[in-house]
Amino acid sequence: MEYYKNKVDITGQQINAINNGLQLKLNQLVNKLGQLNLKVQADSADAVAANNDFNIATIQYNRQKAMYDSGLVSLTQLEQRNQSYQNAMAKKISAENKLANSKQDLTITRIEMSAIQQENLEKVAKAQGDQYQSLTQIASGQADIARLENQFASYTIRNGMYYVLASQSGQVVKAQKAGIGEFVKDGDMIAEIVPDKISYAVEMFVRPLDLPLLAPGQKVRFMFDGFPAIVFSGWPKASSGTFGGEIVAIESNVSMNGKFRVLVKEDPADKPWPYQLKMGTGAQGIALLKDVPVWYELWRNINGFPPDYYKPKQTDKK
Repeated sequence: MEYYKNKVDITGQQINAINNGLQLKLNQLVNKLGQLNLKVQADSADAVAANNDFNIATIQYNRQKAMYDSGLVSLTQLEQRNQSYQNAMAKKISAENKLANSKQDLTITRIEMSAIQQENLEKVAKAQGDQYQSLTQIASGQADIARLENQFASYTIRNGMYYVLASQSGQVVKAQKAGIGEFVKDGDMIAEIVPDKISYAVEMFVRPLDLPLLAPGQKVRFMFDGFPAIVFSGWPKASSGTFGGEIVAIESNVSMNGKFRVLVKEDPADKPWPYQLKMGTGAQGIALLKDVPVWYELWRNINGFPPDYYKPKQTDKK
């Protein structure tokens, strides 16, 4: 490509040189045409003068001959007038020939100008043909380079596919494709990874009857498997070994087990969850009802009224 680019530049310089040479030759021929025009004008004036002299000599000769025929002049005088007449005729013919030659030189110079212009057009056309051929080679080279770059990028991507990189750090807990040389289709799961730097949430399932008692932002207490806890029913503050949570989402559709799924995150206002927790750890959730007097709870159960529950304060989001 660099070679053809240099060739295009050199061809452009050659075209400029041809045009400059043409302009120089045309200037020379224009000057020559000016000189020939002046020469034609001078020769034309000489021809007019010679023609006038010839006409006068003709008239004088005819008069002298008439006088000789009448016997008024001698033969010597007639011969002298005849000599003048012949000289005038010779000058007239010479002036006409000189004028014709000058006009012919003028025509030849004009033809030469046209021939030089035609020759220049042929040279420029040939040089431009070479230039366009070089530009075609450059375009072909660029296409080859683009194809090779595309092929190289494809090879680079394919080489990078020897290793599968996860989108985040974690631990592989299940490998779906464990053999060597197995084929993986688009969309197939290769491995299941558990992230190691995440915010844990508890997946809690509740019955449809208890669903109205829950709302996003409500507080929940948890007992995790493997962490001893002592719970006093109705006395959350006296319980030990439990951890606080906050409801963040409640699904609107029922799950396969006939219950609704509730996601609960760690309560930032309570003590943090144990760092030893792993994905899949069992948890038991306790959603507390509202604190009421004993007589109200007895009266509610006697009359079959629903329990009172906490309603978290809704904050307006702007």
